[in-house]
Amino acid sequence: MYIEEKQLKEFIFDSGLVSRKDFEAAEKEAKETKKTVDELLVSNGKISEDDLRRMQAYVLGIPFVDLKGQKIDFSILSMIPEPIARNHNIVAFKKTDDTLEVAMTDTDDLTAIDFVKKKTKLKILPRLTDSESIKNVILQYQKSLKAEFGDIIQKESASLKMFADQTGDETPEGDLKKMAEELPVVRIVDTLLKHAILQNVSDIHIEPMEDQVLVRYRIDGILHDAMVLPKNAGGSITARIKVLANLKLDEKRLPQDGRFKVEMSNEKVSFRVSLLPTYYGEKTVMRLLRENAAGFTLEGIGFHGNGLEKLHGALKLTTGMILTTGPTGSGKTTTLYTMLDILNTADVNISTIEDPVEYQMTRINQTQVRPEIGFSFSSGLRTLVRQDPDIIMVGEIRDNETASLAVNASLTGHLVLSTLHTNSAAGAIPRLLDMKVEPFLVVSTVNIIIGQRLIRKLCEDKEKYFLTQPEIDTLGKTVDLSRVLAFLKEEKIVDNAAVWGKIPFYRPKKSKESEDGYRGRVGIHEVLKVTSTIKELILQSKSSEEIEIQAKKEGMMSMIEDGIFKAVEGVTTIEEVLRVVSE
Repeated sequence: MYIEEKQLKEFIFDSGLVSRKDFEAAEKEAKETKKTVDELLVSNGKISEDDLRRMQAYVLGIPFVDLKGQKIDFSILSMIPEPIARNHNIVAFKKTDDTLEVAMTDTDDLTAIDFVKKKTKLKILPRLTDSESIKNVILQYQKSLKAEFGDIIQKESASLKMFADQTGDETPEGDLKKMAEELPVVRIVDTLLKHAILQNVSDIHIEPMEDQVLVRYRIDGILHDAMVLPKNAGGSITARIKVLANLKLDEKRLPQDGRFKVEMSNEKVSFRVSLLPTYYGEKTVMRLLRENAAGFTLEGIGFHGNGLEKLHGALKLTTGMILTTGPTGSGKTTTLYTMLDILNTADVNISTIEDPVEYQMTRINQTQVRPEIGFSFSSGLRTLVRQDPDIIMVGEIRDNETASLAVNASLTGHLVLSTLHTNSAAGAIPRLLDMKVEPFLVVSTVNIIIGQRLIRKLCEDKEKYFLTQPEIDTLGKTVDLSRVLAFLKEEKIVDNAAVWGKIPFYRPKKSKESEDGYRGRVGIHEVLKVTSTIKELILQSKSSEEIEIQAKKEGMMSMIEDGIFKAVEGVTTIEEVLRVVSE
């Protein structure tokens, strides 16, 4: 917000909140650091952010509103979608027939105001507020959603159960379709999906049991119970999901896969559906894929230091292979897309073959495999090479044929990016050899191998503590702490005289933001560069352990070391790192 410094200065002196001496010191510092005086007054603790915003509101003639402890009607609150509210610090709190009052921390954010105006078709009246008020209101989205969710389930479950009671095991397809379009089941499934999108869920599990149907959400890699439905409701819910995913309604004995798309709050989300017959009925798992979730950077997803430099170096090459490895759900595809985003310039042709296409990217030719009609990774890759690509992304190397084609593509002048299911970066070498790729071809093509996992990030509100000597000794049995300390000093995270007993770590704290103290996830990585010495080891058919030892000698930070590094930075906890790496 632009306020003339003279006006603010006069008002601050009149208010008596800051002494003339402190203000002049901030003015002097502002000239040296190119920061504003008001920013420096807040950061130096001379004035609170709340007081500054109140003064700005007074000078600008904009009303200031305090929403701490205020309960806002959900019908008004939901006029601004939660992602917009969170990203732009804007919330709706009061409505008349033709106006909507919105509270903001920055009334100059015209993009947000314009979005709300177009969405609501109302005249927008911006009001200034503080960040604590915004946090309090954003928390109400989840609470209100939970209440709304519970009400819908309670209201609809009774009628759903009565209808489901009339259906036996061998229900005709016409009746199943009718059941799937009944209002109660439509409302329950819609609410379930909406709740999952707003909660930033990665997977929804609908599990039939002996006397109930359990619905669970995976949030930040951990499964949480979301709701319990009557046993007889399971068939109706499954039928509704089958209709959405265009699957066979009367097929209950064989697994089925499908997908459908939902658009909510200007965000497109694809649901990848998997149905599996179990003893008590069909289990449904839906993976949520946000199609416009691009815009990551390598630094943003957790790469840093030497590993980041190696990766940028490999991305400048025009041939060879870059492989990402890790278990399902470890963020391999996100890493590939982030690299593609960097490589996506006007002078290259990029083609991908994926299963499924997870994010849609402009100027990239994306193809989805269709095994049911014989269109596999290997047949798709064979065609892609004839399409004159510079860069090829193969979603996953699953079999000998795909491995052979990917290696040959990288030998014939293409940069190939792909993923493998192995536990570590070094483990990718024996995996390729198992797929009948000759060792001399591996050393000729593979440039970089990334091993990765996802760890939960701590919220801003966290508790600092220091390790005792016994704790340092115990941790030292799992990870080489002297190497981690050397990396921390090299990247200037700690000073050169630092010792483990004086380095702070952090614990989660229950907060308004999150019940368990964590929110969001980030990657921990190991980046293995295939150097001349490692090439020698591969040609001698050495084990992955020997390759890893050599890579560490050449400066590779292992995943667990990267995890402890990030724990020192305050990104996560030691317990979270050990949980993820030992899994």
